[in-house]
Amino acid sequence: MSAPKMTDHRYTYEEWVQLPEDERLEIEVVEGVLVVSPRGSAFHQNAVHRLEQGLRSALPDHLWPLAEVDVVLATEPLTVRIPDVIVADTAVVGDNPPRFAGSEVHLAVEVLSAGTRRVDRVMKFAEYAEAGIAQYWIVDLDPPITLRAFVLVGAGYEAAGEFCGAVVLPVAGCPVRLDVGALTGR
Repeated sequence: MSAPKMTDHRYTYEEWVQLPEDERLEIEVVEGVLVVSPRGSAFHQNAVHRLEQGLRSALPDHLWPLAEVDVVLATEPLTVRIPDVIVADTAVVGDNPPRFAGSEVHLAVEVLSAGTRRVDRVMKFAEYAEAGIAQYWIVDLDPPITLRAFVLVGAGYEAAGEFCGAVVLPVAGCPVRLDVGALTGR
C-alpha cells in the first residue's frame, strides 16, 4: 500500500475518497489537511472493542455501534474524523455506507491516547458539536479509568457527568449499562 500522495493544496471530498486505504494508519482530514496517526496501544484497542461490544449488547435493535469508521463532519473545507466508537441508526448502517455523515451519528466516543489528548478534548469536542452529534464521550484510561459524558445543548456540549466503575448512561434515549473500570481488562 502506498502512502497518500503529497499535495500543495487542501484535499477536496472527491480527492479524499480516491485515496487508498491503509489499515496500519488512521488517516483523518482536518480542513482539507491529512492528519496521520498510528493505531492505538493494546489497552486502547481493548477499550474500544469492549465499548463497542458493551454498547452492542445493551442497545435495542434500532441502534448500531461501530468502531473506527469515517465520519464526514464538513465537506467545505473537508473534515473527516474517525471516532473510536459511534452509534448510528441500524437503518443507516444496514445500507453499508463507506462513511457516515456527522448528522447520522447519535454518539461519538474517543478513548484518549498519549498523542490525541488535546485533539480529543478540544478540537473534536468542538467539531462534533458543530456537526450536531448529540452525545460525546471521552474515555481516559489513566487510573482510575473515567468516562466523561457530554450532551449537545444548542450549539455546544454540556457536561453530563464523569463516571468510574459501573454506570448506566443514556444513548439516544436508551439506557446502557457499562463497567468503565473494566475497559482495559481481559
